[in-house]
Amino acid sequence: MKPSYTPEAEAYRLKVKAFLKDNLPSDWKGIGTLEGKPLEEFVAHWRQVLAKGGFLAMGWPKQYGGGGLSALEQVIAAEEFERAGVPTGGPNDVFSIQMLGNTLLLFGTEEQKQHYLPRIISGDDVWCQGYSEPNAGSDLSNVGLKAVLDGDEWILNGQKIWTSAGHLADHIFTLARTDSDAPKHKGISFLLVDMRQPGIEVRPIKMISGESEFNEVFYTDVRVPKENVVGGVNNGWAVAMGLLGFERGEAAATAPIRFQAEIDRLMELAREKGVASDPRIRQRLAKCYSVVQVMRYLGMRTLTQFLAGHHPGPDGAIFKLYWSEYHKVVTELGIDIMGMDALVPSGRRPSSAFQTDDAGAPNDSMSWAMTFLNARAGTIYAGSSQVQRNIIGEMVLGLPKEPKPN
Repeated sequence: MKPSYTPEAEAYRLKVKAFLKDNLPSDWKGIGTLEGKPLEEFVAHWRQVLAKGGFLAMGWPKQYGGGGLSALEQVIAAEEFERAGVPTGGPNDVFSIQMLGNTLLLFGTEEQKQHYLPRIISGDDVWCQGYSEPNAGSDLSNVGLKAVLDGDEWILNGQKIWTSAGHLADHIFTLARTDSDAPKHKGISFLLVDMRQPGIEVRPIKMISGESEFNEVFYTDVRVPKENVVGGVNNGWAVAMGLLGFERGEAAATAPIRFQAEIDRLMELAREKGVASDPRIRQRLAKCYSVVQVMRYLGMRTLTQFLAGHHPGPDGAIFKLYWSEYHKVVTELGIDIMGMDALVPSGRRPSSAFQTDDAGAPNDSMSWAMTFLNARAGTIYAGSSQVQRNIIGEMVLGLPKEPKPN
């Protein structure tokens, strides 16, 4: 079986390729060739190019500033962007567009859509995610950030943790407990919070890779207009689960392209290091290659469901569990192939702590060492592997729920 697209879809692919050819340098080798200020400047410029061309928030209706593209057109465009080695947005657009924007389209009021969606496209509002807390990680329903209604405003006090790219954001969508007397899942609301006010403090968390993409966020008498509740008061759990479906499932059709490029780099590294003929290395490479091919078919299944109008849901946990556990294995192999060079990493650092290194990145020890360290986090963020297995067992397979503690 070889999945293929219709002739009409392939005709649209040619349009995307023409857009990339017209807007990228003739000698473009991928964003992995850039670092530091040139990287930041390119991403900022490229985001504007995408917005002008209708490729930023590709699936949003045009009335809110999106591209108005069909599901299939979105996937084809994302595939070609991956192959060209260019991003589909800025560093916070996973949160601003993929997560919050799609959630507002599904759960938001018309006033919320009209106000926030165009501001996300323009870059006037940059978002991060306020979910996890010190006592509410795997058990997200245990959130304790307290929200008390005071006239026309909610007053928030408490803390969030593991806030990815929180230091780059000026808004945060956050889960807060708005009814302390209701059952855990029933007393939570989804709030849109402006971080540019007194009472918000963002503290960076040093990661094992030396970066600080994660943060703590502290709320002290932070004020939120009552109309900034999404999906209704005390209905935040349903909204939160819908958002996590977008986070875990939407990239399933395009992420395999990144993982394929990564395994191709690893095979080239094995040849450079003279270990490609080692039967143990060959066996491990073959296993990783096979996993990526299975990942591709999982992505095609997700695409088929997406085209049928199925919104990402609990089944998104399957792909999230699959890629994150795989990425630990393949990066461990990368370190073994790199050998002693991995002990003294040198070269360009990856631009992000998430998933693979960028297209065009040099095949050096720094790339593999940092990606190896970052891969550990992939089995924790967006829901740990243990949580994904519970979701799959209970919500996809219909198995009995695990006993709850008293």
